[in-house]
Amino acid sequence: MVIILFRILILIALVFLVYTWIQYLRKPERRLQIAKESNEFFLLNDNNNNKKNLQLVYKGCLFEGEKYLGTTEESFEVVDIHVTVRDSIELRGFTRDDLYFLEKEILLLYPYAKVTWKHPINQLILTDME
Repeated sequence: MVIILFRILILIALVFLVYTWIQYLRKPERRLQIAKESNEFFLLNDNNNNKKNLQLVYKGCLFEGEKYLGTTEESFEVVDIHVTVRDSIELRGFTRDDLYFLEKEILLLYPYAKVTWKHPINQLILTDME
């Protein structure tokens, strides 16, 4: 009887370990960190939760966008997104084309939104093109 209970406990522990491992692999923050380390593009967003900020990684730089809900002609939508960078040193090597790419990706998700870049990103956009 004790041996059967012990085997059941071991089976439950193994199932719990497999479940924890799968949850770890599917965790979005982990995928965001992997994209940052490998200099890939990754967008972490919850479309159903307007209060949760969107995070995106591009070329090893982590951006965070605050979403603001407003009205359009037909419904309530996200109408304004303020994008900031977590660490401004990571912006080294960024060009306007990179920022336009990020803006295009954001506008694909939120077509009614106006993207506003915060300091120091807005300094690159405001300067004259040569």
